[in-house]
Formats: sequence, structure tokens, C-alpha cells
Amino acid sequence: MSDVTAAEDLGTVHLIGIGGVGMSGLARLLLTRGIPVSGSELREWPALVGLRALGGTVHMSHSPSNLDGVDTVVYSTAIPQDHVELVEARQRGLRVLHRSEALAAAMAGRRAIAIAGTHGKTTTTSMATLILQRAGQDPSFVIGGEISEAGSNGHHGTGEYFVVEADESDRSFLLYKPFVAIVTNIDADHLNTYGDLAGLSAAFAEFSRLVEPGGFVVTCADNPGTRAMAEVLRAEGRTVYTYGEAEDADLRLTEVRSSVHGVRYQATLDGESLGEITLPVPGRHLGLNSAAAVLTALRLDLPLEAATQALGSFPGVRRRFERKGVAGAVAVYDEYAYHPTSMTAALETLREVAAGGRLIVVFQPYRVYRTRDLEADLARALAIADEVVMLEVFGPGEVRHPGEGGAALTAAIDLPAESKVFVPSWEDVPAEVVRRARPGDVVVTMGAPPISLMGDELLAALAGR
Repeated sequence: MSDVTAAEDLGTVHLIGIGGVGMSGLARLLLTRGIPVSGSELREWPALVGLRALGGTVHMSHSPSNLDGVDTVVYSTAIPQDHVELVEARQRGLRVLHRSEALAAAMAGRRAIAIAGTHGKTTTTSMATLILQRAGQDPSFVIGGEISEAGSNGHHGTGEYFVVEADESDRSFLLYKPFVAIVTNIDADHLNTYGDLAGLSAAFAEFSRLVEPGGFVVTCADNPGTRAMAEVLRAEGRTVYTYGEAEDADLRLTEVRSSVHGVRYQATLDGESLGEITLPVPGRHLGLNSAAAVLTALRLDLPLEAATQALGSFPGVRRRFERKGVAGAVAVYDEYAYHPTSMTAALETLREVAAGGRLIVVFQPYRVYRTRDLEADLARALAIADEVVMLEVFGPGEVRHPGEGGAALTAAIDLPAESKVFVPSWEDVPAEVVRRARPGDVVVTMGAPPISLMGDELLAALAGR
């Protein structure tokens, strides 16, 4: 890792692809910390308005001249090594950091609460952040999504805690030294990096072993991968706390109920009742996410009341079951899920919301390798819907071979031919949805980041039909 030890050492920071959720959160954190920030983009992402308001400079192009006056250049794994600004930065001898290295520098001197796992990272990070805020801790945070209504995915706080979403996709989470490591679950993903589930599991265990002295690990007792990891870590003498519906979970959930009005459950900690915990957003999986945040707060000796109040008013996270609006008596939602497990949870929850109406999914697969390797599982999840409109795979820098991609995935879905369609052109999708949607239906845009921009277009098309 870099020898940078504090964010103030970075000077003027330039972020390549500053508009994405991960990079914009880091940019917002640095700006609220008083560090000069610039960035480059090719698309007007929603986060850019807020970054400009905070004093950030955004160049709507990628150019060597964007680096004039810059000390540090930050890139993400999505940026190719031959990117014009990366090449220029190295030629100029500027400090070049991966996003995770810059985050590690920003966390120096704070007690980090790092949330990892195949699914649920963003929501759990958001919940933990809100609980700490409600408890008066004023944490710093960087989240891979925006807390709805709060409108922020990054902030420099005055408190001792730093809450961060830890990305396992490229091993970058192994750069962190957390005080608390949360691992929500371990399911097969990112096998292009890890080879197999065993390799992925080993990386999560390695991440958990990075916890600072006096810290602890929080993980789920219901997921086979995290359960096995907890047993290994405890055998090594490490402090591990578990949550879930399993009888031996430290924080146990019972009587879990989810409806269109939200989710609620009874919670016990070490056999003692904590009472009922409620969230105004639906989904059993969100109950598990909230339990991770509650358990963490209680083990940090924060008051239960702060946790229950924060969760009771939890507004949700943008791109996580986000209601975009209603037009032509059709409700439109947006959902980030792109892995079969999280897609299944989201679509089953949307089934509850649709009630008597049909569920139409507009899906943009994320990454060629994932779509190929998990095709059968993706198809099984999508078959929960009544109709599927499929876009081409979003896979920056990847090569798509014949027989791979959106057309192949569409063919694999076990729905009647008339109930699924591959629409490779973005511009043709709104008309296709208008043709299929009927009053009372629920439409959800789901998958890769660009699809979040589709919801407004669908609402406009539905309103104008």
C-alpha cells in the first residue's frame, strides 16, 4: 500500500470518473474535509451537482490538461491502465492511488467500521451510519450509494468512527485496518478475481483478521459461508458476534414479517429481549441488514434507543428499492441488484408491492464474466417476474464473445417467448415498456449503474402514452 498516511498529505486530488457512486462518495468526503478536489466525467451523473456545490471542479471530458495543478490522481478498478489521464499522471510523476488507497489514507486516525459481503453492503453501511448519527457520534462515512432524502454518500465528521463500504471485488478491502469488520454474507461472485468460492471465502477471512486489537467481527449466522468463517475465526481466538434467525445467533431475529408497509421483527441479544425493531421499507433481507447494524452499535456500547429510532425512520437507499414515481397508473422502481441472490430478494419483495398487478423487470446485466458464469441463476431470478425487458451487458473494458450477453440470458429465462424480449438499444426500451405495461403494474429498472438513468425516461413515456 502507499506510504500516504493522512488525507491532508494528498494535496489537490483529481478523481477519474468522479460521478460514480463510489468515487463521488470519496470526493464528497474529501471536499467536506477541506481538501481541493477535481474530477473528470463523460456523463452528467446526479452526484455532480452536489460536488460542484461543495466546491469541486468537474471536467466533462478526459484530457491531460485536467491534471494541471493536481498533486494526486485517484482511479478505480473500472478505469483501464491506458486511460489518458492515468498515463499522463505517471508521466508527470504525480502520486497515483487506487480509490481504496485514498480511502485508507482518509481513515487514518479513526476507528473504522468496514462493511463487506456479497450482498447488503450499501444498505448495512447506511443503517450503521444513521444509527451512529442518531447516537450523536457524527461519523465520517463513504457509502456506495446515497441514503435517500439525506442526499449524501460521503461526509467528513468530527467523531471517532469512520464507516466505510469495503469492496471485495478486486481485493482492495484488504488495504483497510478496521476496528469493526462486518461481513454480511459470502456467495459466489467475482470469480474472475478469486477463481472459486473457496478463494473468495479465504479473502473474507483475511479481511476479518485485519481487525485492530480490541476490535471485533460481526457476521451472519444464517449464511453458510459466514457461519463457517465465524467458526474458524473463533477457533483462532478472535472476537466474533453473530446475528440472524439461527437459534445460536448472538442477536437473534424472530417473528420476521415483511409487507408493503415495511419489515418488523422481535430481537434478542444473548437471550435477553430487545423488543420489536421496525423499518418502514419492505424486505426480509433488510431485516438482516438492520440486525448487523444494531449488533454493531450495541457492542460499541451505543444506546438501543438510538438504533431503533434510526431504523424506524430509515428512508432507504437510492437505487435500493427506490420508488421513482407513478405514471399512467404504473409504479416505477429502481433497484441496484445484479447478483442472483440479491435479485431474488428484491424481486420477491417487489412481488409483495405489485399485489394484484404484474411485475415487469427492465434488466441490464453487469459484467460479461458474471452474466456468463451465473447465467442459469440469473435466469432463475428473473423468472420471478411476469415480463422481462433485457438490455445488453454493461461491461466496461470487457470482451463479449459469441453466445454471451443479453440475448443468451434472455433465451435462458423460463418465461413464455412473448413475456421476454432482448432490446439492445437503450433508446428503444421506453417504447417497449409502454407497449407491455398496464395500469396497476409495477416496473423496476434493475442492474448495472447506467440503468438508474432509465427510470425518468420510463415515467415520461408512460405519462405521454
